Amino acid sequence: MTTHIPLLTLPSVFFSQPAAAILLPVAIGTAIGFSMRPKETQKTYLALRQPPLRPPPWIFGPMWTLLYGLMGYAAHRSWTTGMGSSFNPSKVMLTKQGATLYTIQLVLNFIWMPLFFRLQRPIEATVDIVALTGITGYLTYVWGQVDEVSGWCLAPYLAWLSFATYLSAGAGYLNGWDFSGKERPISAKGGDTKYVDEKAE
Repeated sequence: MTTHIPLLTLPSVFFSQPAAAILLPVAIGTAIGFSMRPKETQKTYLALRQPPLRPPPWIFGPMWTLLYGLMGYAAHRSWTTGMGSSFNPSKVMLTKQGATLYTIQLVLNFIWMPLFFRLQRPIEATVDIVALTGITGYLTYVWGQVDEVSGWCLAPYLAWLSFATYLSAGAGYLNGWDFSGKERPISAKGGDTKYVDEKAE
């Protein structure tokens, strides 16, 4: 059972104010995405051997923007619903516990991309996203008890994280858990990416 930890929880303004709640994950997620140099990230993504059903690179930007917006709305809605239930102390506590879980999952979410692409640490990235998925699942349950709509708003995010965990672990496994200069794409056109083992050149 997770408890409310103020030092590990965002200030209440990022829950009580709808604009702040929605814009925070969208803005930080977008900033991290651009800081990772999208063209370089796309090249790395195409260069790695990937498991079946990998989506095209262009889908990640719109998908994450939508999911960040939904999670921000869920944060605002659960906070205002739960904190407005002063007659129900257990619901207030669940709201605060969820706020701590929400903050922790945001941090885990935001460090996955640097771990996977910048630092090229697939093992650490996969451990991170497994933990992120587990915490988000629990958060969905906790906030779902506070407000059913909030729980449903997190459901697409949880589903996408489950798929992303499969992609992260699959890419790690298929590339020997080592991304460091192992492969580069010859061509990104067509259905399959061609590979060159730079160590063999």
